[in-house]
Amino acid sequence: MKRPENMREWSARARAPETRAATPAGTTLIRGARVLDPGSGVDETADVLVDAGRIAAIGAALDAPPQAQTLDARGCWLMPGLVDLCARLREPGATHKASFASEIPAAFAGGITQVLLPPDTQPVLDTPAMLIRVQRLARQAGALDVRLLGALTRELRGEALAELSALKAAGAVGASNAWSPIDDSRIARRALEYAKGLGLTVHVYAQDHGLAGSGCAHEGPVATRLGLAAVPAAAEVAALRFWISLVEDTGARVHFCRLSTARGAELIDAALSRDLPVSADVAAHQLHLCDTDVDGFNAQCHVQPPLRTDADRIALREAVRSGVIAAICSDHQPHEADAKVNPFPLTEPGISALETLLPLTLALVHDGLLSPLQAAERLCHGPARIAGLEGGHIGIGAPADLAVVEPDTVWTLRAAQLLSAGRNTPFDGRRLRGRVRATFRGGLRVHGGAS
Repeated sequence: MKRPENMREWSARARAPETRAATPAGTTLIRGARVLDPGSGVDETADVLVDAGRIAAIGAALDAPPQAQTLDARGCWLMPGLVDLCARLREPGATHKASFASEIPAAFAGGITQVLLPPDTQPVLDTPAMLIRVQRLARQAGALDVRLLGALTRELRGEALAELSALKAAGAVGASNAWSPIDDSRIARRALEYAKGLGLTVHVYAQDHGLAGSGCAHEGPVATRLGLAAVPAAAEVAALRFWISLVEDTGARVHFCRLSTARGAELIDAALSRDLPVSADVAAHQLHLCDTDVDGFNAQCHVQPPLRTDADRIALREAVRSGVIAAICSDHQPHEADAKVNPFPLTEPGISALETLLPLTLALVHDGLLSPLQAAERLCHGPARIAGLEGGHIGIGAPADLAVVEPDTVWTLRAAQLLSAGRNTPFDGRRLRGRVRATFRGGLRVHGGAS
């Protein structure tokens, strides 16, 4: 969408919808919000009219059509609905931890309207029948737009390629082997060649499993003092170098998931400078925590990849600021309470993170690292582009997937009050600034009460 020269031009483009003879129920006029559209670079105060599931008008002082609901959003930001590149909603196969029914309200409470599910469900998403089944389960549970990554290899074993063409036809928006290794480099290369021919993006978790071994913490003084098996930074770096070399050979588009090291960010920067078709994301918690938070065997900080050094955290934040890292995701992994009560190496990695993705990113705005528009880019437009989705921007005719955000509201996170079935978070008791007031999915208000 070409950026309009000024608000007058932007408003003028929106006049036609006001002449409709009738306005269907569900039409909403959002008044006076600071509209952040990373797709066009617009950052302006305006009214936004939502009609028939799409954005019908944007402009100053729009007239409310008959029967329209009105939401006074003065003092709020209006962002596209967040696009989360990785959320495990635990269905099918682990419904003792969570389900679509429990996690969809949590996503909406976090302003998230689209999510990508990795293929490591039980059973694995390696057949069209499994993709169709999961899509049906998600639709039955709620309005969240759930998109799927197909398995790159059969049963994620790394031994034979999955039928990527059939998975794409069944709705897969990309392919991944999740955290399962592909030890045969010929299989890895053929996978990229196959995916390139289909126009599919391959999502790679960059970790050399030989170097990582059974490690559960970053290789450094904290892991040594606690006696924990360590994962060196070289595990990420070696894997990135391997996959980037295959991108050079094949020209396939590869998205690198959940970066955790400064050196990893440097390698992505170098690849982008050579115009290689790569992108990268980072989990929000990696921008706020480091390996010292594991001290005391804090199982809530047991994540994969592990929390790295403070220098790595600072470098990742800088890569987000510069755009080398194009997206911030939740890496949502809800667990039952028992999953975090064993000795640290035996606890299950992951954080329940749908409801903290936005406030943790807004903390970067309040710290002066990102502008509000840049935050919207990393949470909405950047992830949508990576996944090849329609959302992530605000414009005439765009889907009315929107988040009305109160950027300055201060609140304290209480794990027991999370909507997610998983209460596993290291941010319990932390004061956060910024939260979602209302979320719209396809023009319907799915979170937030009446005006």
